[in-house]
Amino acid sequence: MEVMHARCAGLDISKKDAKVCVRVAGAGRRKTVETVSTWSSMTRQILALREHLAAEQGRGSSSPRRNHVRR
Repeated sequence: MEVMHARCAGLDISKKDAKVCVRVAGAGRRKTVETVSTWSSMTRQILALREHLAAEQGRGSSSPRRNHVRR
C-alpha cells in the first residue's frame, strides 16, 4: 500500500480536554511511530498543545515517546 501522508495527527476535542494522536510512518524497516497524549482545556495547556504539534511536525520518525499522557 502506498503511503499518502508520512505524518498525520488526529484530535478528539471536548469541553474538558483534547486527546491527540500523532502518527509518523516508518521508512524501510522502521515501524510506524504513534504518540497519544491528553491535554486539558485550560489556556496554558492549549498553548502547550500547539507547541507540541509544532515540535512533532519537525521531529523524525524515531520519536522516543509513546502513549505519553499529559494532564
